[in-house]
Amino acid sequence: MAEADPPARTISLGTGVGEIDAAAWDALHDGANPFVSHDFLSLLEASGSVGPGTGWQAAPLLVEDEHGALVAAAPAYLKSHSQGEYVFDQGWADAWARAGGDYYPKLQIAAPFTPVPGPRLLAKDEDGARLLIRAAEAVVRQNGLSSAHATFVAPEQMVLFEDAGWLVRRDVQFHFANSGYADFEAFLATLTSARRKQLRKERARAVAGLRVEELTGDAIGPDHWDAMWLFYQDTGARKWGQPYLTREAFDLIGARMADRVILLIAYDDAERAVAGAMHFVGADTLYGRYWGCLTDIPYLHFELCYYRAIDIAIERGLARVEAGAQGGHKLARGYGPVATWSAHFIADPGFRRAVAEFLERERAAEAQEMEWLEGHMPFRRKD
Repeated sequence: MAEADPPARTISLGTGVGEIDAAAWDALHDGANPFVSHDFLSLLEASGSVGPGTGWQAAPLLVEDEHGALVAAAPAYLKSHSQGEYVFDQGWADAWARAGGDYYPKLQIAAPFTPVPGPRLLAKDEDGARLLIRAAEAVVRQNGLSSAHATFVAPEQMVLFEDAGWLVRRDVQFHFANSGYADFEAFLATLTSARRKQLRKERARAVAGLRVEELTGDAIGPDHWDAMWLFYQDTGARKWGQPYLTREAFDLIGARMADRVILLIAYDDAERAVAGAMHFVGADTLYGRYWGCLTDIPYLHFELCYYRAIDIAIERGLARVEAGAQGGHKLARGYGPVATWSAHFIADPGFRRAVAEFLERERAAEAQEMEWLEGHMPFRRKD
């Protein structure tokens, strides 16, 4: 019996997520991760955080069926630099430039400025997901681009990229795993005595003379967004030179996603907002995203970004806290090492071999690092 022909599908390159029907886009994922939602990706475009002048040109990959219905999509961008990705390939760009090639523009499949693992191939079936990978390769070849990259890919989707022959890269983040703790004290009870004492000390010192307000949904007002913008600018100026998000992005987060956001704002004894952290709430995960302060207060960063996040996750019954990229200091605070993954398509065979050799050496070093990190968790030894 002859096999049925595969359904007819059309692959195209869009000009923005905001131009795609929100319900059609969001029907392609389970809604667990807020950073692939239509709300988040489109507000980045509407606010000018991505788009002209940013080096992030929205170019979502789209697959439609014979009736014109969207069956698969990937948030993708033509990049003229490597900023805001948190998977560092500037060395590759320099090497390709020395060889006489143009590394930029490149195709980036990602949630911009968001080092959060999640689905990058949004599809109703596996065939649609595989078509998205083929579409990315076609964009590279047809436009003479150097490469395509999918960063912070959900582990379960990595096999699709591996099957397609993309190069695999691993990095490490630090996440808190909620083992059904009743409260923060129950979590502390699993740590060594020295670490319990240190964490209690840090929490007490962090909030001495301060009032911390927790806000979500309609409780977040314009003054809170103004304060959070100031905090974000301070951090952005120190880390990146200039913030990635525009001021309007914060207003749009408030308008479209406030019920998926928790702000923690610290006030001094004069009721002046001095520091704040923004967390996003997923289906089973709390995502720590933005932090900033106007004055240096010891341990306040740990309190608002790590310890209060644990409190919230326990209270809401969330499975984990993901507190952002890098940060070995999180290890001593109960956040364990977790592998994160990216996939890379390099068009030139010689350049691909060089990158593959680099990644092989990098993997060996990271395997040793992961082993060391796992052996230095602050938990009490079990009998």
